[in-house]
Amino acid sequence: MPFSETLKRASRAVLLPAVVLLLALGGCSSAAPAPEGSAASSASGWTYTDDIGNTVTLDHVPARVAGFTDQVLSLMSYGVKPVAVFGRTDVKSDTRFADYDMSGVAITGNTYGEIDLEALASAQPDLIVTGIYPTDREGTIDKTQPYYGFKDLEQQKKLEAIAPIVTIKVGGAGLDVIKSNTKLALALGADQAKVDADQKAFETAAANLTAVAKEKGLKVAPMYADADGIYLVKPADEPETQLYSSLGVDYLNLNPDGDYYWDIYSWENAGKVKIADVILLSNEGYQKADLLKQPTFSDDAALQAGQVYERRVSPMDYSSQAKNLDVLTGILQNAKKVTE
Repeated sequence: MPFSETLKRASRAVLLPAVVLLLALGGCSSAAPAPEGSAASSASGWTYTDDIGNTVTLDHVPARVAGFTDQVLSLMSYGVKPVAVFGRTDVKSDTRFADYDMSGVAITGNTYGEIDLEALASAQPDLIVTGIYPTDREGTIDKTQPYYGFKDLEQQKKLEAIAPIVTIKVGGAGLDVIKSNTKLALALGADQAKVDADQKAFETAAANLTAVAKEKGLKVAPMYADADGIYLVKPADEPETQLYSSLGVDYLNLNPDGDYYWDIYSWENAGKVKIADVILLSNEGYQKADLLKQPTFSDDAALQAGQVYERRVSPMDYSSQAKNLDVLTGILQNAKKVTE
């Protein structure tokens, strides 16, 4: 889940000029009931049912895919290169793309909800991929709200006129999200052998994290901070932290039955959060130097011990997650217990 003002707007949605399009491609999308995440392709065409039950049918396997950064990165990890991408931050400076060849990929949006529809249409995608977040921990999808990354339903309709949209549900068990991204990649032509190798690497990294987490016994706080205070991720409500929790990472979880996704603490109440050995801090919003300026938090034990690390929000695919698991394993291995 993203942070900063975009995060706040998106998390509220979780809790709660017109551009003339250049073309409409020959696919169709419907909400006919079908098994979630199913796909089929044959000489007669390609059909895919996404995580919320919408079915896309085309007369060919999509070869020109566009989409939101998080989902596109997962596809790229399996060798599916997009023709266009849009995100919530500057794509060119997004280090997650550093290992990929971005030549020929149109960047059509660098701010949440601000998508250059004309540029996107010019890329001639035959499929658009994005995410959708549940509104609660039961997994409810609010279909009166736009998909993630879109400004509003009006913009979503304009995007649907460019190409049919497939959504990945970003909620519940982290492994389920990985499987959804993987299934879509395979439906778009990813190599099964590559997927199998990535899954094996993921399983190895997961086993290593479990061993180190058990050995070290450290309390970890995944957070975002800004002028308003600290936003502490509810581990069971974010697929990535849910996954890592299942592997043995002991996340700070002060109010598991409270509001969905976030525990929010003003700086006046920040003392309640000062019980972690390791802080994983979003690279958006306040950083370590800013935390040290907060009178109610500057004496935090993890902060004083220098055990503040970037919270890497990685795409939910086997390859990306294997790398992130290795990073987190290294952080825990090198950290020490600083709280009682």
